[in-house]
Amino acid sequence: MSLPHGMDGHGPEHSSARIERFLRHSEEPYEVDLSQPIVKQIQHNNIQVIVPSFSANYFHALRRQMRRLYRKPLITFNSKKLLRLKRAASGFADFEVKRFLTCVGETSLQQLVAPDAIRKVLICSGQVYYDLEEARTTRGVKDVAIVRV
Repeated sequence: MSLPHGMDGHGPEHSSARIERFLRHSEEPYEVDLSQPIVKQIQHNNIQVIVPSFSANYFHALRRQMRRLYRKPLITFNSKKLLRLKRAASGFADFEVKRFLTCVGETSLQQLVAPDAIRKVLICSGQVYYDLEEARTTRGVKDVAIVRV
């Protein structure tokens, strides 16, 4: 199921796609067993919720969904702004990764200070990444890293 999240500039309250509602339904009371592979742990959940922030990751999520041996509903929250945003477009190298990335580290390391001088790490997903990246560039901040989950 693909749901538009927010109405670009009007806030998430203008959309029925509230991420927290779906996250609440995706949890189940079970103990995480670190001796089990992640595939087994994912099978315990009843749905999967993703907020892709670039096109290759969305493609790999859909590809993974079809190639799995088991079926779980996949809920994707997409911003209409990302469909038009050129910075969210992926190059061929992003498609060659061949897997869905659950965490994307800082991609602009050459523009930041040394890793040990990073003052803050921001964790976000979806369209928020591009808004934070633009604000960081506009203000000339070089000691804040942005990680996408």
